Amino acid sequence: MSPTLLIEDGFKFFFYANEHLPRHIHVVKGDDYATIDLSTLAVRESFMKKADLKKALAIVVKHRGAFEGKWDEFFKR
Repeated sequence: MSPTLLIEDGFKFFFYANEHLPRHIHVVKGDDYATIDLSTLAVRESFMKKADLKKALAIVVKHRGAFEGKWDEFFKR
């Protein structure tokens, strides 16, 4: 199970049911993919075009609190 947290501007933001700390989010757009740390906003890995990654990061910043809340709720932290 991979809870989808948001679909916006062609990006899908989600985490996996068996995630590990630190809290992070996965982002896909088409065949491109990135992982972003929620506490530091560091890009842990990316196979996205630079412009798409920049847009994905902006969306994460905008929804960061909600993403962290969903993470904590799902993993009971």
